[in-house]
Amino acid sequence: MKNTLLNKLAIASGTACLMTAMMGSAHAEPTGYDQLSFQTEVKEEVQNDEVRASMYKKAQASTSKALATTLNTSINNAMKIAKRYPSVTVSTGQQRTYPRYDKNDKIIGWTGQASIDLKSTDFAATSQLIADLQETLVMDNLNFGVSDSKKDALEQRLMTEASRAFQQQAKNLTRAWNARGYRVVTVNLNTGNNYPRPMYGSMNMKAEAADASVPSQSFESGNSTISVTANGTIELTK
Repeated sequence: MKNTLLNKLAIASGTACLMTAMMGSAHAEPTGYDQLSFQTEVKEEVQNDEVRASMYKKAQASTSKALATTLNTSINNAMKIAKRYPSVTVSTGQQRTYPRYDKNDKIIGWTGQASIDLKSTDFAATSQLIADLQETLVMDNLNFGVSDSKKDALEQRLMTEASRAFQQQAKNLTRAWNARGYRVVTVNLNTGNNYPRPMYGSMNMKAEAADASVPSQSFESGNSTISVTANGTIELTK
């Protein structure tokens, strides 16, 4: 009888503890009232450390085969030259071929264009490679940005700073609304980049003669702004 009574008391005590825990858990859930949504942002301006460029060969021929031969030969030669600069990543770019028609809609020839893309953090090597290639290719565009490794490291740090800024703003709003505290309902971290406008056509030139050399150009990479925003909702506790 005594053991039975003790067991009943233990069960009752366990049930009470469970109900207390459930009530505490339910109380911790957002109520949907006294909620504030806001956003904080942190950003940093950094020097661009990566250059990207695109160069192309445009040609015309009477047949598509002859055109392809001209374009492929030019691009293959450009790739051979690029191998002298291992610090520059070179990849095959876009290639387009389309027919030319006379007034009777008859094909009278073909026009095509093939390009290669350059990417590197070695500005000196890239500048010299571009100069070498400009004896046979034409510059399409040239722009600067932040390399992935540098951007990722910076974004990781800014995420921490944005999180702290969000928490600080939450504390400020809690005091402004005379609340006892707050709980976070939702929070999102977003990254953003503000790169300078690309430099188009800044080096669009060919050598005047086949044996002429193009001087390399000094690069001014400029800066980019990397930012991280933290936006979300908090619920004030009275």
